[in-house]
Amino acid sequence: MSIKTTALATAAALALFAPAAFADHHTGEKPIADAAAASDDFKTLAAAVDAAGLTETLNGDGPFTVFAPTDEAFAALPAGTVDTLLEPANKAKLTSILTCHVVDKEVMSAALTKMIDDNNGTAEIPTLGDCTLQAMVKDGKVMIEDPAGDMVEVTKADIEESNGVIHAIDGVLMPASS
Repeated sequence: MSIKTTALATAAALALFAPAAFADHHTGEKPIADAAAASDDFKTLAAAVDAAGLTETLNGDGPFTVFAPTDEAFAALPAGTVDTLLEPANKAKLTSILTCHVVDKEVMSAALTKMIDDNNGTAEIPTLGDCTLQAMVKDGKVMIEDPAGDMVEVTKADIEESNGVIHAIDGVLMPASS
């Protein structure tokens, strides 16, 4: 990819991450878990966070960054997957999957795209769940690759909450062992 093409892709990605696009929807008055529960886009995530016993953690001081699968992302999983993960017997696996989406610091979109640019097009993001995510820009979109090798797209960025930031994604990230 040429420098010009990379610059254009990065500019397009930054445009996607414009915080003003979310100013009317997210006030940042709630902690992340409560904000997810109140959102029409993250009901399944909120139920999973509750089932895994992570509500108190994600409502804690932070700061956190959560790459948050939308309800549509969870719905795209094979039939029965979400119901199975929400069973008490699968709490450890659910916790492993969910913590693969959480970073223990705030990573705003501008910082993420700068990391991508500064590292020749790919940035490593360690998570609380001992996953290392790979962030990159492809076709003008910020993409996240999980340890299992699957890619998801950041569809909304910089949803600021009182203890961190949410970036909505169109897939569910999986640890390598899931």
